[in-house]
Amino acid sequence: MKKITEKQATHNPTLEQPVGSNSQLKQMIVDYVGINSEEYIRDDEVTVEMIVELMSREFPEFLMVVAEENWVRGYHQALTDVDYGRRSEEGISDKEWVEGYKEHLSRLESSSKDD
Repeated sequence: MKKITEKQATHNPTLEQPVGSNSQLKQMIVDYVGINSEEYIRDDEVTVEMIVELMSREFPEFLMVVAEENWVRGYHQALTDVDYGRRSEEGISDKEWVEGYKEHLSRLESSSKDD
């Protein structure tokens, strides 16, 4: 088995991709990042990573909301997967599991309305 480093395992090649400008919003962001980035002057392109870095400095609230939402959805999916695995081990029928899942969702919705 080939061993890889943590850096290799967590490397995201999407960050290195140049960003095209096929919409007005993208064009505005690419232009803004290009004007405010030394890398753009050297490489003559704006990457996803450059946009994320600039957004984290100038608009961190936006990235935090996206990150928090992503975390909550991932956590919810993990709990659903655990429930599914437990259901399989305990022999709970699909119908019983779906009913329990619907109850769980309704509890989540009612608790989010209370906040």
